[in-house]
Amino acid sequence: MILRPIDAWRAPPPDPRRVEWLGQWTYAHRGCHSPGIPENSASAFAEAIGRGLGIECDVQRTGDGRAAVFHDWDLDRLTDDSGPLMRRPLAQIEALALSGSSDRVPSLERLLSQVAGRVPLLIELKSRRQNRVAPLCLAVRRALDGYRGPHAVMSFDPRVSRWFSVHAPRTVRGLVVTEENDRGPAGRWRRHAALWHARPDFLAYDIRDLPSAFAAQQRARGLPVLTWTVRDAAQRARAAEHADAPIAEGDGLA
Repeated sequence: MILRPIDAWRAPPPDPRRVEWLGQWTYAHRGCHSPGIPENSASAFAEAIGRGLGIECDVQRTGDGRAAVFHDWDLDRLTDDSGPLMRRPLAQIEALALSGSSDRVPSLERLLSQVAGRVPLLIELKSRRQNRVAPLCLAVRRALDGYRGPHAVMSFDPRVSRWFSVHAPRTVRGLVVTEENDRGPAGRWRRHAALWHARPDFLAYDIRDLPSAFAAQQRARGLPVLTWTVRDAAQRARAAEHADAPIAEGDGLA
């Protein structure tokens, strides 16, 4: 209770008109991927667009300061290559085939061109505490320059949302939250501290933590709550009760 006035002061809720679109969609987690259709691929994004779903994707900074659509730090799981993605220039990364398909790793610019505003995009920026966030945020902002479709950025790292609040305030920004292994008083304090630093327009919450008192408090004061990763009917029902929209895959999209 004592932290609520601080929440309102340090992380004021957004104008409802700015974020109302967030709750009007179901978002395909890394696109509609399945055997033969890799996650974060053009084929997965095309399937999502065809089904009238919003898209959630992951981006990382390349070695030459561009934004590539890729989840893992290393190339090993998703390509036939290996090693850190961050050490490669974008041209090399875009030439890599995603395992089990003819798709190649897309740049964020290529994804934006493919979507062209037809469905909304949630762009998760992958960040590590030991790295500066500004180069990645700047790469994403440059890619988004001139893009008019509905979109938002989000990250577990509160520095990302804070950077956009200062340097690209028109971009809708979110804080990704999980309470896993951190549910005690210290964890609650850390969540509020992250909120105050991030100053987000919305939260993207771990479905395993819902219902959550923290998420409910923020939702009640005007921050939309999305939830990830919804994978079945039971989780979809929980999302409908405790969040504004699901980020889902597999049976969670049914």
